[in-house]
Formats: sequence, structure tokens, C-alpha cells
Amino acid sequence: MARTRTQGEDFTFVNPVVKYLLFLFNMLFWSISMVMVAIGLYARVMKHAEAAMACLAVDPAILLIVVGALMFLITFCGCIGSLRENICLLQTFSICLTLIFLLQLVAGVLGFVFSDKARSKVSEIIDSAIVHYRDDLDLQNLIDYGQKQFSCCGGISYKDWSLNMYFNCTLENPSRERCSVPYSCCLRSKEKVINTMCGQGMQDLDYLAAEEYIYTNGCIDKLVNWIHSNLFLLGGVALGFAIPQLVGILLSQILINQIKDQIELQKYNSQHRADPWY
Repeated sequence: MARTRTQGEDFTFVNPVVKYLLFLFNMLFWSISMVMVAIGLYARVMKHAEAAMACLAVDPAILLIVVGALMFLITFCGCIGSLRENICLLQTFSICLTLIFLLQLVAGVLGFVFSDKARSKVSEIIDSAIVHYRDDLDLQNLIDYGQKQFSCCGGISYKDWSLNMYFNCTLENPSRERCSVPYSCCLRSKEKVINTMCGQGMQDLDYLAAEEYIYTNGCIDKLVNWIHSNLFLLGGVALGFAIPQLVGILLSQILINQIKDQIELQKYNSQHRADPWY
């Protein structure tokens, strides 16, 4: 007896909206990750090898490459997994997103609970950045931008610039910038022409005398005050990072369950194909 095809065999549990929405979601962040890696590699290649190795721990280019590569691998699993309906890749994608979300959550809680240790770590990072200020142009621009934005100078105070070999106040220092601070520490002037030597000899002055020309407060205190004043903004940014991760986890889990149901349906259909009365 000839077997007729029923409408039940054309039915699928996999919702194409969920499938392609997850694919487009991952495709977007996959493209962003490739741009991040490309920018990071370009910035890294354009630097001198000695300077790049000297400040490896605080190099923004390295940070871009690492984050971009990690995002590339995770979203690749999401893209191929959703398109090919591969449960293994989708589970890898979902687990990685979940781990990243939990790590961010734990880091935020620990940073809040152990604020003193977090402050000490930030101080170490800033001191290291000051040491390598002249070694890396990207790092130099980043420090100058931060000091201008927060109207600050150094980590704890403007005298932290003695950590840098070009700005330290030792008598053996032959640099023309001896006992100076970068121009980004200087008070903002209405003049259109920037005086890059405005920080000359500022470390020789005491706080009262120096504050007439430069910002004497350190950037750590300014950063802490800014965080306390912008908690809602930071909460919104954190939520902006969390929502895409949660959406990705939710969509991948829905699609995984739908694929499993579809596999069970296919098994059921295959078991009844040999039945002449089916």
C-alpha cells in the first residue's frame, strides 16, 4: 500500500523568526568584533616594538584585540549554530554568554564591596600608565584626554609625574621636562594657541602656588567623585551591556529547545514510516 505524505511531516517546531533573529543578532556583533580586531591590530602594528612591549599591560590596542577576538569566537558559534541549527554550537554560545554575564556581575559586586582594593588597583594602573606616558602615543593621548575631562593631574596628585623618567625631579635627570607636568594638567586657557610648556617646573612649586597654573588634584579622587555623581548613568550603561547578553541567552535557549523538539518529532516520524497504516 502506497504511503501518502501528511501535513504533520511538514510541521516544524523551529520558529524561523527566532532562528534568523538570533542569526542577525550575532551577525551584528560579529561584524563589530572584526572591526575591533582590525583597529587593534592596525594600532599595534603602527607602534614601535620596544614601546609596545614596554606597556603591554595597559595598551588599549591589546584590549581591543582581546575583547574583539573573544567576541568574534562567541558570536561565530551563535551565527553558525543558529543558521545550521547546531545544538552544540548554540550551547557553547549560551554558556559563554552566561559566564561573561556572571563574571561582570561578580566583578561589579566585588568592586563595590572591596572598593579600597579596587581603588588601590586603579592607582597601580595609573602609575604604570604615567611611567610609560612617553613610550606609547595612544596611551599618551588617553591620559591627556582623561586629565582634561576630569580636570586633574596624576593619580593622587600632580607630583605623581615624578614617576616618569622625563618628568622626575632628580638632579641627574637631563630632560628639558624635568620637574614638569604634561600640558593636559594646565588650567584651561581662553587662548586659541595651546601652550604645551605651561607645565614647566610645576613640581617644584607647592600646592598653593601650583594650583594657579595647573590642576593639582589627582585623577583617582576625581574619578571616584564622578562615579558617585553618575550612578544612574553607569547603571544605564551596565544595563545596556546586560540586555544584549540576556537577549542572546534567551533566544539561544528557546532555539535549542525548539531544535530538540524537532529532533524528537523526526524520530517519531521515522519510527512510523514503516507502518503501512500510518
